[in-house]
Amino acid sequence: MRQVDIAIIGAGLAGSAAAVLLGRSDHEVVLVDPHPVYRPDFRCEKLAPASVRLLRRMGLAGLVLPQAACSGDLWIARFGRVVDRMPIDQYGILYQDLVNAVRAGIPDKVPLLAGTVAAIRPSDDRQIVTLMTGEEIEARLVVLANGLNWALRRSLGITCRLLSPVHSTTLGFDIVPLDRCRFAFDSLTYYGERPQDRTSYLTLFRMGEGVRANLMTYRTADDPWLQEFRATPEAALLRVMPGLAPLLGRFGIVAPIRVRPADLYVAENLAQPGIVLVGDAFATSCPAAGTGTEKALNDVWRLCEAHVPHWFASDGMAAGKLASFYDDPEKQAVDRNSEQAAHALKAVTLMPGPAWQARRWGRFGGRWLKGVLRRTRMAGRMTFAGHGGR
Repeated sequence: MRQVDIAIIGAGLAGSAAAVLLGRSDHEVVLVDPHPVYRPDFRCEKLAPASVRLLRRMGLAGLVLPQAACSGDLWIARFGRVVDRMPIDQYGILYQDLVNAVRAGIPDKVPLLAGTVAAIRPSDDRQIVTLMTGEEIEARLVVLANGLNWALRRSLGITCRLLSPVHSTTLGFDIVPLDRCRFAFDSLTYYGERPQDRTSYLTLFRMGEGVRANLMTYRTADDPWLQEFRATPEAALLRVMPGLAPLLGRFGIVAPIRVRPADLYVAENLAQPGIVLVGDAFATSCPAAGTGTEKALNDVWRLCEAHVPHWFASDGMAAGKLASFYDDPEKQAVDRNSEQAAHALKAVTLMPGPAWQARRWGRFGGRWLKGVLRRTRMAGRMTFAGHGGR
């Protein structure tokens, strides 16, 4: 039996980041995942500024950002009008490239076992992890970071509270200009024009040498519009966002088109000795709200920075001891913001009636006002510089 301090189950973003951070400590750590190299997966493709700040704080930015494409300028538009142009620190990177970049930073002393966990026998002191091969691992702490795979969690009596089934559906595809060498912008966020189109926004951003698009919708898998988009994507996109045409010019959408529906859920009955859940294993987020990467990284940061050192300073791994992670105020604040942002964005996109229409126009007006103020400040600085700073 392999004996370690910490066994991490799942080597997606959360599990791999935990392996890097915990591998830097004096603890003996093992990482278990079926795949030695993370396979293609349509998940996070854009690192927002909050996630970039966390990567830097965790010492992971040097692994990830050189593999990503930086977009330093963001255009915000609706109804065919650009209302703001703002500097931004965001990066485009495919999810599998993000995970494999983080995996490259796992210290050599942390082995990656290519296997699937069949069972976990928890106790207040030591946990027994059994792989499908029959191999066993004894660990003081098990970090469950196995994402959307619920079989193992159900076997432990952990339940799932579904907050919003098929809360959103994201489409991902490459997009190219047909009448020019490149688009005029580094990145663009174009907001939906009508509630009946069930479309929150389209975001375009640099990815490698090209431009990647994520379209955030509130549609179910049987929606005829999704079939239309697969068949004639350019026409289907302009049907729900006609104001895009003057901003993009002639464009083409490049297959394959990836589609990802997302449920919102949170795990319950977490009072398990020796086992802690992070990332999507604990709760999912809405891709349209753009909080998923920040939530997963924050889970890992708080666990590794604040709680694991405290837990290992005394004997035992009772459930009451591990509850401090779920009660962590910083974790709760990020989780609460993620859930609230998901529901708020869906409501302001879809809800009918004058009050909600006023909210949508208020958001549009607020963006426009920010753009005016930004341009005014920039003009003032340029005038000041032109007079030699006098």
